[in-house]
Amino acid sequence: MFFIKDIAISNRVLAAPLAGVSDKAFRMMAESFGCGLACSEMISDKGLIYNQARTRALADISGERLTAIQIFGAEIEDMVQAAIIVEKMGAKIIDLNMGCPTPKIVRNGEGAALMRDIGKSAAMIREVTAAVKVPVTVKMRKGWDENSNTCLALALAAQEAGAAAVTVHPRFRSQFFSGHADWDAIKEVKKHLTIPVIGNGDIWKAEDALRMMEHTNCDAVMIGRAAMGNPFLFRETVELLENGRQIPQATVRERIDTAVRHLQLACQFKGEAVATREMRKHLAWYTKGLPGAARIRVEINQTKTQQELLTILNKLM
Repeated sequence: MFFIKDIAISNRVLAAPLAGVSDKAFRMMAESFGCGLACSEMISDKGLIYNQARTRALADISGERLTAIQIFGAEIEDMVQAAIIVEKMGAKIIDLNMGCPTPKIVRNGEGAALMRDIGKSAAMIREVTAAVKVPVTVKMRKGWDENSNTCLALALAAQEAGAAAVTVHPRFRSQFFSGHADWDAIKEVKKHLTIPVIGNGDIWKAEDALRMMEHTNCDAVMIGRAAMGNPFLFRETVELLENGRQIPQATVRERIDTAVRHLQLACQFKGEAVATREMRKHLAWYTKGLPGAARIRVEINQTKTQQELLTILNKLM
C-alpha cells in the first residue's frame, strides 16, 4: 500500500491512461485483476466545460473502486473549470496530462507541449490544486526532445505547486513510443522529490516492474500498452511486488473467458453496436499468439454483433 495525499492505494501497480483503450470496461477488467488504481482516458477540458455527452461518458467512474480522471488542456482557467466539474462527478484523484505526444494535442499547446513552458505548467498545477479538494497528480514525459530534458524541473515545480504525485514516462515527446524508456530519469526525479513518484515505460512483464522499482526506487509502477488484452499482468505484477511470488500466466481458457467478460461489460456500458466495433482491437490483443491468430483477427474485424464475436471466441476454447 502507498498513499497519494490522503488516498490509500491498495498496492503499487497502476493502470495507465491509454487513449481509445482505457474506457470503463477496460478499467473494470484491470481492477478485477488487482490493479490498485486505474486512470481514465485523457479527457478534454473544453468537452467537459461544454457538457458534451461523449466527454461526460468518458468521465463516468460510477461503480469503480478507485479511478483517477485525467484531463488535458492548454488554458489554465479551462483546466480549473474542468477539474471542478470532474470533482463534482466523483473523481477522488485528478491527473493532469502533460505528456501526450500526439500531434493534434501538442499543436494546441496541450499534453507534452506544456513541458516547454515550466512556468505556465506550474501555474496550472497551482491553480487546479487550489480549486479542488481532491489530490492532483501530473503525468509527464522526459521532455520535449533531447535538447530539453525538463522532467526534473517540471516535477520539482509540480511538487512546489501542490501536486500530490507525479508519473514519469521517460521518453522524449520526439520519441513517441520508439526506443527505450530511460529509467535513470525516473531515478533522478525520485531522488529529488518527497511526494510519490510513479514510474511508467517499458514494463512488459512482472519482472520488468520489479527491476524498475529496484533501479529507480519509485513508489509505484504504471503499466500501459502491455496490459492491452492482458489484464492478467496486473495480477502477476501485484503478486511479485507485494508477495515476492511468481505465478503462472493465464491459460488459453482464462484468456478467452476474460475476453468474453470484457466484451459483455463493453456492451453493457456502450451498447452493442458501439461496443462490438470498439472491442475488435481488444479481442485481437486477447487472441494474439493463439494458433490461427491472423485468421481470427480477420473474422473478428468482419463482425457486427456481440453474438458473432462470442461465436468466434467460443470456438477457441
